[in-house]
Amino acid sequence: MENKIVKLIERVKKQSPLVHNIMNYVAINDCANVLLGIGASPIMADAPEEVEEITAMANALVLNTGTLKKWSKDSMIRAGRVANQRGIPVILDPVGVRASYLRKQTVWDILNQVQVAVIRGNRSEIAWVAEEEMPSTGVDCREETSLQTDIEIAKKAANKWNTTIAVTGKVDIITDGNQLIKVYSGTSTLSKVTGTGCMTTALIGAFLTEEDSVVAATAGISIMGIAGEIAQEQAGALGVGSFKVELMNALSRMDEEKIKEKLKIEKE
Repeated sequence: MENKIVKLIERVKKQSPLVHNIMNYVAINDCANVLLGIGASPIMADAPEEVEEITAMANALVLNTGTLKKWSKDSMIRAGRVANQRGIPVILDPVGVRASYLRKQTVWDILNQVQVAVIRGNRSEIAWVAEEEMPSTGVDCREETSLQTDIEIAKKAANKWNTTIAVTGKVDIITDGNQLIKVYSGTSTLSKVTGTGCMTTALIGAFLTEEDSVVAATAGISIMGIAGEIAQEQAGALGVGSFKVELMNALSRMDEEKIKEKLKIEKE
């Protein structure tokens, strides 16, 4: 897996895939910069009048429900259908899906009308996708659960929707219902910066253009975790503002040496 991730980053930098994002306004600028940092090309177009045209020229489609508007659902489904028709991979980030009826209905309709290659979320969001109960506050998951419970829920969601599930937390989980990968790279400071989950989803979107969904999800989560560790070493004592700057720096400088030094995964 280590060599696959290294080669995947090299291919993304060489190919500069176009990643279309219909997403969270809170993190949209950061996600664009993260994609640029690893060598991809971001485009953020969410108007219903143009999403189909933009998606048709893209190499991947990222759907993020963090800041929905009344027309966002229509844009996401239109874009998702075009992506499916053209064989363009789709990744869904059901941000705060439990927080409102609009979010629940939007995620439900996307999952029933669009084939999604990867769903990336926290424990609460993935539990909702799997139709399991788990409390949350806003877009965050507050309840502690066992790793084994999280794995079982992730596998249930993967099998239910025929997709790859990526759960981010203290230990990150990636599964397609059969394969299981656990990622241990990362730092808790990532949870103190708004949008790092959204950035991770964008990274997975870029990697989906060059690899299968399990490898792409593992790469996106691992690279964000490794960048977080480097940022913590460089600026952790200074506060989250400096941490965020160093996070961006680390992502843009990611290379084989850093991956081999800091990658911590377990495959079952």
